Amino acid sequence: MPLTEFTMSRIAATFSHLQQQRKKALIPFITAGDPEPSMTVEIMHALCNSGADIIELGVPFSDPMADGPTIQRSSERALKHGIGLKQIFELVAEFRKSNQNTPVVLMGYANPIEALGYQKFIELAEVSGVDGVLVVDYPPEESVELAKHLERHHIDPIYLLSPTTTEARIGQVANLSRGYVYYVSLKGVTGAKHLDLSDVAKKLPQIRAHTKLPVGVGFGIRDAQTAKAVAKLADAVVVGSRIVEEVENSARQEVLGRVSALVKELRQAIDQR
Repeated sequence: MPLTEFTMSRIAATFSHLQQQRKKALIPFITAGDPEPSMTVEIMHALCNSGADIIELGVPFSDPMADGPTIQRSSERALKHGIGLKQIFELVAEFRKSNQNTPVVLMGYANPIEALGYQKFIELAEVSGVDGVLVVDYPPEESVELAKHLERHHIDPIYLLSPTTTEARIGQVANLSRGYVYYVSLKGVTGAKHLDLSDVAKKLPQIRAHTKLPVGVGFGIRDAQTAKAVAKLADAVVVGSRIVEEVENSARQEVLGRVSALVKELRQAIDQR
């Protein structure tokens, strides 16, 4: 159900609620349609039941340049089932029938959006119950109009920042972003394994000088210990490749159990003081 003009966005409401509880957000990523479209909504509900606060739902794409091998393979598996944006919106709408509270952020690339058309994409996103959109390959200076259109339809435009982002670019992103800012804590692609917490600790104050939005940190978070350490620094912990690995390496009947167990472990670690 679309949010009205006077309603706090689901993302803002989620962070507000967590801040009141002095808790940090856990944001898992899965690829829509992986291992097959019929399981996506089940996995989304399992994530929520295991402690996820926001779900990032990846839009499969044939050339995912920012993604490492794990997420690339998940896109390939999903695309074999012929899944596209229209089917993904149907999955989000199905999820919304029994969950009206957990925000869903679509994360993907410009090409599928351009193929569908911006206006159609935004209209379908709003009607289905999408709360945020993160387009990996849209730099802020090229997406001012898109950000305005998204906001008009009560959808938060979300942007990436990286260790190499300049001060000027941080300012641009801060002006356009809504919901939260996503700090990519590694140079390179998703699934890399060299997370430098001291670099994260240095960069976050620089970002926070430009925005009051919550800052999520992702890329390189592969276990509970790292999630706990990141939660001490950031407002949200984003975990993608590690969860997608569980999907990839599980028999169909084991997917929900193994994904749930991992997310519960991450939740417990993040909540430890």
